[in-house]
Amino acid sequence: MAAPQKKLLYLVHRIPYPPNKGDKIRSFNILKYLSQHFQVYLGTFIDDAHDWRYLKDLETYCQDCYAAPLKPLQAKFRSLPALLGRGPMTTSYYNNAGLRSWIGSQKDQHDFDAVLVFSSAMAQYVMGHEWAHKHRVIDFVDVDSDKWLQYAATKPWPMNWIYRREANTLLEFDKRVADEFEASLFVSAKEAELFAAMPGVDGAKVGHANNGVDIDYFNPDADYANPYGEDEQVIVFTGAMDYWANADAVSWFAKEVLPEVRKQHPVAMFYIVGSRPSRQVQELAALPGIAVTGAVKEILPYLAHARLVVAPMRIARGVQNKVLEAMAMAKAVVVTPQGFDGITAEANNEVMVAESTQAFANAVTELLDQPDKAAQLGQVARNHVEHAYAWDNSLQVLLPKLEGPL
Repeated sequence: MAAPQKKLLYLVHRIPYPPNKGDKIRSFNILKYLSQHFQVYLGTFIDDAHDWRYLKDLETYCQDCYAAPLKPLQAKFRSLPALLGRGPMTTSYYNNAGLRSWIGSQKDQHDFDAVLVFSSAMAQYVMGHEWAHKHRVIDFVDVDSDKWLQYAATKPWPMNWIYRREANTLLEFDKRVADEFEASLFVSAKEAELFAAMPGVDGAKVGHANNGVDIDYFNPDADYANPYGEDEQVIVFTGAMDYWANADAVSWFAKEVLPEVRKQHPVAMFYIVGSRPSRQVQELAALPGIAVTGAVKEILPYLAHARLVVAPMRIARGVQNKVLEAMAMAKAVVVTPQGFDGITAEANNEVMVAESTQAFANAVTELLDQPDKAAQLGQVARNHVEHAYAWDNSLQVLLPKLEGPL
């Protein structure tokens, strides 16, 4: 295959490597796919000191790469003055002079054929008349403003006011981005429909590119060492455990659902597997039947040897990669409606969906009682992922959007 000649500026709010959490999985696979068709110039942030080591890994996919350091605490303070204005705090949080300068110099040196922005926070760098002649596409991923509204509903004053204000200002900013750019993409048809239906949005410019799964990597037939105790009936949750929505999910399951399950299955163990567990999550390890692993070298053994996987999300937008990955590993999955949102599988035939505490506990107990049913559910889940969520199929929509006429 000949080397690509077209040039693409790709802006991502977090370094898209390693692909070990939701947004990085999507942004990396987009990078990998588009590097086959464009010379990619990547501008991004690094918010974890450990990730600086991975810049060299991106050389395979990028013609040039600039990473700006992002210290979350400093960025939060930097975004506070936005409360006095009309803009979202999100854009102030990701405003960086070094990155802006690099983007300007790259624009002067290269006649980019297209610009792809991953998450609305990065759109600020390529807006206005000087970029109007460039072919710009944004992957919003999900309707982030709606997630801020969900946060507001769970918090007391003044945080509920701050979150509600962020939801409103970010939505108005996203509408301006969508109006300027040639196309706006989301992670699922449902997210795209939600945004397209909003007042002032041109629905004809809104589409979606489904998330995918590396179905070769998530191989349920491979041989994995068992990380669990011999007699444990393991229920597992995987995800970044410093993310508030994940912490909320496992807290609810641990405190409300698991005690009901353990009435009938006293050896049931709930494993919370993921990096950087918050204090809220760490404290759950003191409860009966709960283990908090922290970061692990590889999640595949934890998925492969679990009896079932849960995704008890109460706050969510977009598509939960943790659910797709569990399905790819042929695992029975029990999920709330929020965690199931945007996934094309058939509820209760390919994935078990339950909302209330008792319904969720009943679904988990039923699958622990009937391992054959759990195995059958896992196999049909794997079959669905193979047909509906291969990355190359999911991302084919990108090229027409990036290569189409202005």
